[in-house]
Amino acid sequence: MGLIQAAVGAIGGTLADQWKDFYTVPSGLAPTAALFSAVPQGQNAGRGSNTRGSDGVITNGSRILVPEGYGLILMQDGAITGFAAEAGAYEWNSEAQDSQSIFAGNGIVSPLITTSWERFKFGGRPGAQQRAYFVALKELPNNRFGTQSEIYWDDAYLNAQVGAITRGTYTLKISDPILFVKAFVPAKYLEPGQVFDFTDIDNDAASQLFNEVVGSLAPAFSMYTNDPAKGNRITKIQQDSVGFAQSLSAAVEQNYQWSSARGLEIAATAIIAIEYDENTRELLKNVQRADALSGARGNSNLQASVAAGFEAAGENAGAGGIFGMGMAAGTAGLGGLQQPVPGVGAQSAPQQAAPATAAPPAAPAEAAPAAEDPVAKLTQMKSMLDAGLITEDDYNAAKAKLLGL
Repeated sequence: MGLIQAAVGAIGGTLADQWKDFYTVPSGLAPTAALFSAVPQGQNAGRGSNTRGSDGVITNGSRILVPEGYGLILMQDGAITGFAAEAGAYEWNSEAQDSQSIFAGNGIVSPLITTSWERFKFGGRPGAQQRAYFVALKELPNNRFGTQSEIYWDDAYLNAQVGAITRGTYTLKISDPILFVKAFVPAKYLEPGQVFDFTDIDNDAASQLFNEVVGSLAPAFSMYTNDPAKGNRITKIQQDSVGFAQSLSAAVEQNYQWSSARGLEIAATAIIAIEYDENTRELLKNVQRADALSGARGNSNLQASVAAGFEAAGENAGAGGIFGMGMAAGTAGLGGLQQPVPGVGAQSAPQQAAPATAAPPAAPAEAAPAAEDPVAKLTQMKSMLDAGLITEDDYNAAKAKLLGL
């Protein structure tokens, strides 16, 4: 008793052309429409017109065409008597013994539908008059989210609490149509001519979903940025719409049980903008600097800095050339060598008065500091070249200077 499957995928085909009147989805529907009554239409190669039927009310012998991407739900006295998720042509007959009450297909997960069917199925024999509704099984786009002030979450990579204002969109999917209709859709949308649309600003149920998504953004961001599989990088969120959708869907499920209690899930997201607060922007700058000085790239940056220092010192002849860089009186220069400074040491000691007795022969003057050994210095410079701290050009310039070339 119930639905008889006449043909699968027969819409627009010969069978549909032969039916002069039937029920199907209304024309001109918005792509965000989720639930609406079946409407009578005439086919017969475009020449027929169904004027006998009433919106959403079928009787024995009524023919119904289910398009791709939609499911058919039949109800009596608020109870579900039939469900078809396969596109095709159906006929309703409450007396037929070979009819079925439920069909699964078109990507619907059978265990979900079966569980809801057993929970809400009609008790008894359905009557000859039923109400017919179509429910969207495809993704419903253009559901928006956004925050008016900063939301905050703990970030594992930055090791701090971060904050941002964000906005974007997500797509909804009705994963369990039976549960969705029975547990979430308000009764007024089960009247003829009503359309349940998630983007309708006058739809209080849709507004509730919006508020729950906004309330789940902070835990969703935290869940994403603290997941090692995502690289713990906050900046990857805008590049990973599917990954963030999974985090947001998990957050709304954890907080509000969208899937288990309402038959809904978030399929995809698109983050339009994230505006970090001042402290977070400063943290991100510090992370970028740290990244620039870590690993192989950090070694390259350090070598470039050292080479630039040698080049600047070589151009500053008044400061003693390349070997005067970083040296001062009493401090160590390159390789820890002491650079003697005139006027410092024994020669600067005050003169003592000569004794009354005859003075011994004057001691020879203290020898001048020995000239710097160019071989030792070139050896040191070669070691720095091999370590990658200076370039070949820096080494050749120093060698020419030491050798007077």
